[in-house]
Amino acid sequence: MPKIVDHALVRQELLAKAFDLFAEKGYGSLSMRELAKGLGVSMGSLYHYFPSKKDLFWQLMEHEVLQDVKSFMQDFDPQRGLIEQIEKGFACMAEEEERSRKQVLLWMEFVQQQGREEVLQESQALKTLIADSYRQIAAQLGLDDLALMAFWDCLMVGILMQRFVLGDITTFAEQGQLLARMLSAYLDQIRHDPNYQPIHPLSQPFL
Repeated sequence: MPKIVDHALVRQELLAKAFDLFAEKGYGSLSMRELAKGLGVSMGSLYHYFPSKKDLFWQLMEHEVLQDVKSFMQDFDPQRGLIEQIEKGFACMAEEEERSRKQVLLWMEFVQQQGREEVLQESQALKTLIADSYRQIAAQLGLDDLALMAFWDCLMVGILMQRFVLGDITTFAEQGQLLARMLSAYLDQIRHDPNYQPIHPLSQPFL
C-alpha cells in the first residue's frame, strides 16, 4: 500500500524550518538549491510545494502571522481584564523578542530585494490575513476598533527596532504598562461619549 503523505503537514514543517534558514542567511543569499539542502528535501519535492523562492517566502510570512495569532489565542485567558491582557501580551513579546526581530528584519530585507512597489502589488493576501488577525484578537479583547490593534502592532515593531538599534533604552514591560494605562483612560472616555464612532469597526473591511 502506498504511503499516505499529509501534504499540508509537510508544507507547514518546511515553512517552520525555512524561517531559520532565511533568518540566518538572508533572503537574497539563498537559492532554491540551498534551501532544499538546508530543509533536507530534494529539489523536486521543494518545487512541488513551492513554485519559487518568492512563493515560499510569501507563504512563510503568512505562516508566521498564523502562528503568532495561534500563540495569542492559546495564551488568552478570558478571566484576565483588558489591561492585564495587554501587559501579558507585551510580556510574551519580550519572551519572543529575538524571533520577532528576525521576522521584521527579514521582511525589510525582502522589501529591499524585491522593491517596495512590487511588494505592495503582491501583498494583498498577506495584508488581508493581518487584518483578519487584528479582527480575531480585537474580538477576544472585547474591542470594536481595528485601528487600536494596528496601533498596538506598530508600537510593538517600534520597540523591537529601537531595542535592536539602541539596546535596553526601554522595555516591553514599561511600554506595556504605559499602553495599558493610556488605553484604559481612552476607553473610559469613549464610554461616556455618545458621539463616539470607531475609526475602523470590526464589522467593516480594514483594508
